[in-house]
Amino acid sequence: MSTNIADLRKSYEKAELSEDASHADPLQQFDRWLKEAIAAEVPEPNAMTLATVGSDLRPSTRIVLIKGYDARGIVWYTNYQSRKGRELAGNPFAALQFHWVELERVVRIEGRVEFTSAEESDAYFHSRPLDSRIGAWASPQSEVIEGRSVLVANAAKYGAQFLLKPPRPPHWGGYRLVPDNWQFWQGRKSRLHDRLRYRLEDGDWVRERLAP
Repeated sequence: MSTNIADLRKSYEKAELSEDASHADPLQQFDRWLKEAIAAEVPEPNAMTLATVGSDLRPSTRIVLIKGYDARGIVWYTNYQSRKGRELAGNPFAALQFHWVELERVVRIEGRVEFTSAEESDAYFHSRPLDSRIGAWASPQSEVIEGRSVLVANAAKYGAQFLLKPPRPPHWGGYRLVPDNWQFWQGRKSRLHDRLRYRLEDGDWVRERLAP
């Protein structure tokens, strides 16, 4: 049975986003929405799309998990030698997007990306389950491999080598996106959605409404 995807539509009517009800600080607004997404038990509220651009000017996206946020920025951890790591090495600007479908909300964040400190990366790495720590050694992320057996063999190799105390790989650690632009989107009826942008100007956040 075929489906005409052009006919798929949804009316967004769950909530609204006004200037009066939103926080003047985008980090506080994000904190409010993330906590509401967690409380609503939406699937993986911590999942975010990360967009980077390579030296060939081709953009690429992937899903990563937020692991921390504060006034310094948004943090995630990954393999520095992966495609995203290589692209960030050449162009340290990136974009993040959260899409909480059940709440009809989107948050977009743009800014410059920097490394977290070695101490932060170490602390998070050692908080991970053992299998995940071994996996960080076992997977040559984004590289071509002959089959899954390569990963299994690598995991066995590093498991035997490090036992219960694998150190953090030198090629693995944290990134922090330092925002200079936030957008909060709330779906509304008749496609007249609410869309607020916060942009950094002379050290202060300017909040403004954009047409949806």
